[in-house]
Amino acid sequence: MPTPRRRDGAGLFSTAVAGDSRHSEGTERTERAAVAALTDSFVAGLCEWIRIPSIGVDPAHHADVRRSADWLADALREDGWPEVAVWGDGPALPAVFACWPASDPDAPTVLVYGHHDVQPVDPVQRWEHPPFEPVISGDEIRGRGASDDKGQVAMHLLAVKAHLAATGQNAPSVTLKLFVEGEEESGSPHLRKLLEDHEAELGCDLVVFTDTALHDRDTPTVNTGQRGVLGAEITFEGGAGDVHSGRAGGAIPNPATALAKLVAALHDDDNRIRLEGFYDDVLEPSTKEREDYAALPFDERKWLQHNGGGAQATHGETGYSTLERIWVRPTAEVNGISSGYTGPGLKTIIPATATAKISFRLVPDQHPEKVAQQLSRFVAEHTPPGITARVALRGEGVPPYAISPDDPANAAVKQALELAFDQPVRFARAGGSGPAAVLQQRLGVPLVYLGATLPDDRVHAPNERVVVPLLLKGAEAAAHLWRMLAQAEIAKRLSR
Repeated sequence: MPTPRRRDGAGLFSTAVAGDSRHSEGTERTERAAVAALTDSFVAGLCEWIRIPSIGVDPAHHADVRRSADWLADALREDGWPEVAVWGDGPALPAVFACWPASDPDAPTVLVYGHHDVQPVDPVQRWEHPPFEPVISGDEIRGRGASDDKGQVAMHLLAVKAHLAATGQNAPSVTLKLFVEGEEESGSPHLRKLLEDHEAELGCDLVVFTDTALHDRDTPTVNTGQRGVLGAEITFEGGAGDVHSGRAGGAIPNPATALAKLVAALHDDDNRIRLEGFYDDVLEPSTKEREDYAALPFDERKWLQHNGGGAQATHGETGYSTLERIWVRPTAEVNGISSGYTGPGLKTIIPATATAKISFRLVPDQHPEKVAQQLSRFVAEHTPPGITARVALRGEGVPPYAISPDDPANAAVKQALELAFDQPVRFARAGGSGPAAVLQQRLGVPLVYLGATLPDDRVHAPNERVVVPLLLKGAEAAAHLWRMLAQAEIAKRLSR
């Protein structure tokens, strides 16, 4: 296995999981000791996987997506998983499925979800090193996919090996299934079909979603939900072509001006979205959840610099904190506007068309199809005479998802993380979107989150990184979790 490039002379994370070994002090067969013993091979394997440029959104890299799936399948077989398959015969890019039955036929079945496709690397000139030549710098691995999501999938493979080593068993305490798709970065367009075609193989009592992050390095959290998303493109058309503004200006409607007015009308003075009925289905966070969010450490200036793109101030819906705005409140954002002449100098025209790309982040219990209808009505109401409007949806949208912090499986995840991190763990949410709701609805079982990356890992951006000690802690937590989920009371609740 090739040795990953380093930027320093430090040892390869030999003390990355040092800390309290209170679980079984002096015993080699603990989850923490098992993770520590496997660290070097874990890092080398992850770096090897990162070298495969599995950019699913780019057809030129579809063969690499297949190579990535095959790499994962081979790694699983080498680890001893008795059932491994690459699902790559249909329209979906290759996905990987694996199953390792528990010795106890009555043990719960847990499905771990992740993805192995990665984002494009543009703008490549802003990378400090080639994106698919992983670099080890301090306690980080840098490379495309290190955090999103190859690092976290590899974390769960490590967890299974650590769990077996710690328990001395030849099979996990629960029946484990792994489902790693190859199209998440493309919006999972064929996920529903995959779930339908492989319903029997994917049947389970619980889904563990592993494409998620902690609040920050010193504050581990359990995620309890993600926002949904709906994208649309609104086009205003005036005439058949651009016209001279001196000959027709002031006498015909300007699509750019009309569209600007529509965009300005999206929000009221309190930054609430003005689509009729938009908030009818919004589920407010509980008082306890809001108290938990308020207790999390949050440096607004640092957040603006690192996560807010260097914005000068926070902004959003009146009456909610910044964390609440990005976790539990819906949004309408203009992603781009184009119209007329935008080159150097001046071209005095009235453009024939104007287009705005808009996306909505949705929260429980909003539905993408209902919001799409609300948007269509809003556009119709704000289309002036002489303008023709078109609304093109970008897919069917992704539903939001949330699970109660009081759910017994959530409590087990929290306890497992507390054992791994040796400190209290709080609950949080994620502002981004993913296929959690699709998985939960189709499989008909609860879904919980277990990840160990950070919000500032620069996913989808140049110089993506992952912090290895956090992945190791996540692996230890998952190793604890498989043992805990097999306990009688939790197993009983999962089977209801």
